[in-house]
Amino acid sequence: MSEKDILREKILRLKEKINAIILAHNYQREEVQEIADYAGDSLELSRTAASIKCDVIVFCGVNFMAESASILSPEKTVILPEISACCPMADMITVSGPRRLKTQFPGYHYTGGYRYSSDFTLKDIKALHPGAPVVAYVNTTAEVKAESDICCTSANGVKIVESLDSDKVICIPDRNLSAWIAKNTKKEVIAWDGFCHVHDRVTPDDVLRARTEHPNAVLIAHPECRIEICEMADHVTSTSGMVRFAKASEAKEFVIGTETGLLYKLRKDNPDKTFYPLRKDMVCPNMKKTTLSSVFHAMETMTYKIKVPEEIRVPAKRALDRMLAVK
Repeated sequence: MSEKDILREKILRLKEKINAIILAHNYQREEVQEIADYAGDSLELSRTAASIKCDVIVFCGVNFMAESASILSPEKTVILPEISACCPMADMITVSGPRRLKTQFPGYHYTGGYRYSSDFTLKDIKALHPGAPVVAYVNTTAEVKAESDICCTSANGVKIVESLDSDKVICIPDRNLSAWIAKNTKKEVIAWDGFCHVHDRVTPDDVLRARTEHPNAVLIAHPECRIEICEMADHVTSTSGMVRFAKASEAKEFVIGTETGLLYKLRKDNPDKTFYPLRKDMVCPNMKKTTLSSVFHAMETMTYKIKVPEEIRVPAKRALDRMLAVK
């Protein structure tokens, strides 16, 4: 029996003992996805956990994901195996006070509105555009969600913006998702200048190279990619959308423009199809921090517990609920 198999057995026994479920984001290591009870998008996982009877939620992902689980399941113990697993994009925006991370890009005007860099805070932007509702991508901290009017996902961003009774909206924190939304709505989009470094690094040359190397493949891009990449893609959608699209499609080859961890699920669900990464270096180091060892240690020691304070949880949940109410 290999060391990995022994560790898996220990995790499974301990899971029963503490009445836990293990959630793994699509970008996690393969062995972590294998041990999980559920794998998928962050919000999808948190909603699943809220509907299941358990005492402990072990969230294999990054900090804001565990916060979302705490927001939706306040009565349960939420554990993040790697406390240093953060989301740099989520950390590019704060409500007020000192910024956690300063981007390298200044605020500037673009088609559809303005982009603001982290020289500003969310409260600064709200003051500059009074009355404009704030649409927070789920890839934000609980504190930012609590200061926002409604949340959105990469799949429903356009739908959420269209549902609002306002000709101007503030979209945070991803400039690329905001640009995709702006392209697909007539409303003015005020965007934050944040970005996911994994998706933002993709260039048009990468797309052209993939087209040359895999001429028969369908190219799917995540809306966290730059707008010019999305415009070159055959299909633009979230990770869950990619899973559904690939399964339903009659195509046999796909180029996948998102974090390479998703390839594991795509290949597992579609053994008769071939999947290529748009770039081989589309790897999120924070997502890869979680290992089987850290999962076992977290469950054994009940660390690290993530608990969103009620004064933040309640308004943050309100923003999530408003999104879920949009049909």
